[in-house]
Amino acid sequence: MNDTASRLTGPVRVVGAGLLGASVGLGLRARGVDVLLADASPAHLRLAADYGAGRPDDGAAEPALIVVAVPPDLVASVVLAELAAHPDAVVTDVASVKVAPLSELEASGADLSRYVGSHPLAGRERGGPSSARADLFVGRPWVVCARPENDRAAVSLVEALLLDLGATPVEMGTTEHDAAVALVSHTPQIVASLMAKRLSGSTDAALALAGQGLRDVTRIAGSEPELWVQILGANAPAIVEILHAYRDDLDRMLVALGDVDASGARRTIAEEIAGGNVGVSRLPGKHGQDKRYTSIVVMVDDRPGELGRLFTELGEIGVNLEDLRLEHSPGAQVGLAEIAVLPEVLQRTIDDLTARGWRIAG
Repeated sequence: MNDTASRLTGPVRVVGAGLLGASVGLGLRARGVDVLLADASPAHLRLAADYGAGRPDDGAAEPALIVVAVPPDLVASVVLAELAAHPDAVVTDVASVKVAPLSELEASGADLSRYVGSHPLAGRERGGPSSARADLFVGRPWVVCARPENDRAAVSLVEALLLDLGATPVEMGTTEHDAAVALVSHTPQIVASLMAKRLSGSTDAALALAGQGLRDVTRIAGSEPELWVQILGANAPAIVEILHAYRDDLDRMLVALGDVDASGARRTIAEEIAGGNVGVSRLPGKHGQDKRYTSIVVMVDDRPGELGRLFTELGEIGVNLEDLRLEHSPGAQVGLAEIAVLPEVLQRTIDDLTARGWRIAG
């Protein structure tokens, strides 16, 4: 994130100084924005302030924008309180579910013209202000759920927030948003957690064989259970619909694997795997762009400075690194760096790296 001038003027109040709230504060402070922090936990508030995410709100300054970053079951009550306490401020929230809080807000009968729900598709496996990062939202989608009753100036203020933080704005309705995150975030959390649960009863010898594939599948399984109970409960209908279809796929695979010599069994297995190929090919590339990348696997010797040298030489040959995945088995003397590049520079990258002494796997 660079230090160019902010699009926002006036103080921004952040309610909830956990991972997302503190990251919002850090990102805005990097732009020179005055950030007022509030949190029900004095310890969280002090820690976020110590990290530089803002200053505790003493009530002396009136915010132009309020960002509510509290657990989903508190969003509606906190939003209502902030709207009442700050009658000139625009209020947004960053909860990962939008339908349930909005329904509760609408049931209150309050004027919601200054409330614009939003959701950044960003996070980390660990929470709390100590895990916050100023660049957490850079290049990530940030959904803005504007409604007909919203004043355009209010929506523009929320959009200015996410643009200041380096995020990519995406407009969606609340129902569309919840259906989308059920597919791309909430159900994957369940699948990752259930797969990781299988590891708890395994032997150390078996786990020592684990490679990057298992780590990729289970990477998000260390998430906070209490928070996910709220998220999954608030978006249960959309998640259940996807899980039913997923269960159907599993049932087909179970039948096929139960008797692999039965007629059509191998075809079923192949079709299920191929279906995964089709699905993963639809994932957009970096920053949400609809671009497809080609991977090169470079062998990197296990000694200090080698990975840095690879990055430097990619820059010297004029190749933009679109994505990176590292794999290193315990005890191995070489690691594998899978780098993603645009297809049109694939062969040139291979040729130039080979000429510089790098070994290309495969």
